[in-house]
Amino acid sequence: MLFDKLIATLKADPRTIVFTEGPDPRILEAASRLKKDGLLTCILVGKVDEVKAAAKTGGFDIEGMEILDPATYPRMDEMVEKMVELRRGKMTADECRAALSKGNYFGTMLVKLGVADALLGGATYSTADTVRPALQIVKTKPGNKIVSSCFILVRTGKDGSEEKYAMGDCAINIDPTEDDLVEIAVETARTASIFDIDPKIAMLSYSTLGSGKGESVDKMKNATAKAKAAAPELAIDGELQFDAAFSPVVAKTKCKGSPVAGQANTFIFPDINAGNIGYKIAQRLGGFEAYGPILQGLNAPINDLSRGCNADEVYQMAIITAGLK
Repeated sequence: MLFDKLIATLKADPRTIVFTEGPDPRILEAASRLKKDGLLTCILVGKVDEVKAAAKTGGFDIEGMEILDPATYPRMDEMVEKMVELRRGKMTADECRAALSKGNYFGTMLVKLGVADALLGGATYSTADTVRPALQIVKTKPGNKIVSSCFILVRTGKDGSEEKYAMGDCAINIDPTEDDLVEIAVETARTASIFDIDPKIAMLSYSTLGSGKGESVDKMKNATAKAKAAAPELAIDGELQFDAAFSPVVAKTKCKGSPVAGQANTFIFPDINAGNIGYKIAQRLGGFEAYGPILQGLNAPINDLSRGCNADEVYQMAIITAGLK
């Protein structure tokens, strides 16, 4: 099932995750479950007394977990020096120290210094406040210029089988360029593979192989050609309407002979409007569970929570995040 491979990976290769909002009861509940299940070593960021008091109030077992307070962290001077180096004159030492006093920057630097393998944050702040420190400190992988995201959509059938799809970018890039879409397609395919989805990538549009005209059509057509050149080992086709990408019957009529049409399982949207609306339609009308947004393109696994998340979602995203390493 969806989490079986990730859990096996984590048990075979123990990892440490840092939660940037240690006193939050949702974080504490998830961390206590992760400890009980023996899946991850958790670091909680926050004032020690506040974190312990919140855990006691909620009845959460965090015994043995490391609680790190930026105000008293003994390696803070090292962190400041490292961040000044990374920012290359864009921030002074005082500005770096002020940033590192905040949980999102502090936690990201813990990953950069190797104290933690992965980070999960955003239960109380915006996606931008998760992505910004990641871009400034951890940075994008060699060859990547952007951070993107995808959602994994899962629906369990009556026989227990799982129907799984990957969709990107539904949360980060508002109007990606052709080159951005190439990165999004390749990274989403890699993420899909982690979840045992053999990626067949459809570059979506309101046009199928030239049936429609417009700037967006041209963008997806050109992005498809570039993606095929950049990753010839991947099954990619476009531009495709969703019905042609998904339905074998429609595919036979609209794009016979396509290696992807009618069997696509990894969908790349032309912009965030289409992506965000699309995954939510699948989630709400199709009865799919949506896991994400899963951030892609960074040098380390860092992910963002919805501010409306619950403890179950924190638990699941922690497993996903650490499993991406």
